[in-house]
Amino acid sequence: MPGYIKSTVVPTHRTLLVSCYVVAISTIAIPLLGGRPAGQLLQLAGEQLKCYPVLAPLSANHHLLGWRTMAMRQTPLTCSGHTRPVVDLAFSGITPYGYFLISACKDGKPMLRQGDTGDWIGTFLGHKGAVWGATLNIDATKAATAAADFSAKVWDAVSGDEVLSLAHKHIVKTVTFTQDSNCLLTGGNDKLLRIYDLSSTDAAPQEIAGHTSPIKKALWCNDDKQILSAAEDKTIRLWDRTSMEVVKTLTFDTSVSSMEYVVVGEILVITYGKTIAFYNALSLDLIKSVDAPATINSASLHPEKDFFVAGGEDFKLYKFDYSTKEELESYKGHFGPVHCVRFSPDGELYASGSEDGTLRLWQTAVGKTYGLWKCVLPEDLASENSEQIYTSPPEIKA
Repeated sequence: MPGYIKSTVVPTHRTLLVSCYVVAISTIAIPLLGGRPAGQLLQLAGEQLKCYPVLAPLSANHHLLGWRTMAMRQTPLTCSGHTRPVVDLAFSGITPYGYFLISACKDGKPMLRQGDTGDWIGTFLGHKGAVWGATLNIDATKAATAAADFSAKVWDAVSGDEVLSLAHKHIVKTVTFTQDSNCLLTGGNDKLLRIYDLSSTDAAPQEIAGHTSPIKKALWCNDDKQILSAAEDKTIRLWDRTSMEVVKTLTFDTSVSSMEYVVVGEILVITYGKTIAFYNALSLDLIKSVDAPATINSASLHPEKDFFVAGGEDFKLYKFDYSTKEELESYKGHFGPVHCVRFSPDGELYASGSEDGTLRLWQTAVGKTYGLWKCVLPEDLASENSEQIYTSPPEIKA
């Protein structure tokens, strides 16, 4: 029976996150100050754990000549629950209740989470095959999923009820709502784009033909007046919604692996091979492109356009300066290729989904208090007895 499993207990991954933080902090630095570590307290999800400071001596012989603060290490929050590769994810807009994250997985069970913490809210049950695409509308009241069971489904994201099941002739790979949530765009292996009027469910969908291979991604753009689609025929096409005719086509040497539309600035972010490219979404004129060290499956531009992140076949997440195209950082947290990556609507974190079956949330500004990340500096512990704090290490239970 289609339905919705809701969270009724504290997610079990909180304990794992605590353990993850302790490992990350304690392995960065071990030097002692006056016979015992200088104090630092890490607070996570209401728990208080004592751990070593992120400090390093200025001299190699560890004499007390002075101290400097090291850069804090990126420690992602791991969101478990899926049993097969995570192939798509999407954030909602910011609502009075925060923002939300939906994930699509080959286990056929898309999941809804609190966006800033990764806390599991519920699982949508009803598909009978791998789910290839998932999305939320802006206010997170509706969800839509695309699956290998030849269907796209619309869900009430609050109650979890299945609202509508839309039959297709082949595997569905992509779904996206218009800004007013009244229409749903789908695409998949039958090479057709379909527009469904969700206020008139009995009406046949509008169909747009033109691609010669399965469609991998389709997005609304230009205030929902146009459509962008990427397919395995190595093209991206810009369509006029009214005439349903192609406005412009981009052709590549290899199939496009991902596509993101950034409303502010009308920027299209695409990946193919090792290339991350940025285009004007209205004209499809190239703005700039960057070559990454590995094959890239997905990329996302920060809302303020300061930098962008990308992930791919080497299991790593890369962060680049958008202006200079310089690689700023790279992190390896997943145990399989990264299939999807997206920034949160406030830009404070980005989420990644992988072949290893997990989602991970990464801080944009490492060390900043946000969501489950909170670091209290040593000077804030003056009132605590350091002897009592460091008598024994904290016990972590799985």
